[in-house]
Amino acid sequence: MTSYNKLHISNSIELAQTEERLSKKKAAEMFKTGYLDTLDAGTFHALAKIHEYLFSEIYNFAGKIRTVNLSKGNFRFAPVIYLNTDLESIEAIPQSTYD
Repeated sequence: MTSYNKLHISNSIELAQTEERLSKKKAAEMFKTGYLDTLDAGTFHALAKIHEYLFSEIYNFAGKIRTVNLSKGNFRFAPVIYLNTDLESIEAIPQSTYD
């Protein structure tokens, strides 16, 4: 089963390959353009903007707080019930950069 995606790809292998190709291209753009330098490191806002930048071509939910539980392969993302607490913990990390 695949997640709903803007590209209407129903094959999970094809979706994974497309997601990898597009997100790697977008990640390279983030570094080349200095986009990351415009974000406040260590904040949820920065993480959301990075997620949106990487995946907005594929998913409508890119950059938004999840409202459903998700997993990918054998990996389960933080359960929605704990997500707000986890995001508060991220905000509390004292680092100002992740170089």
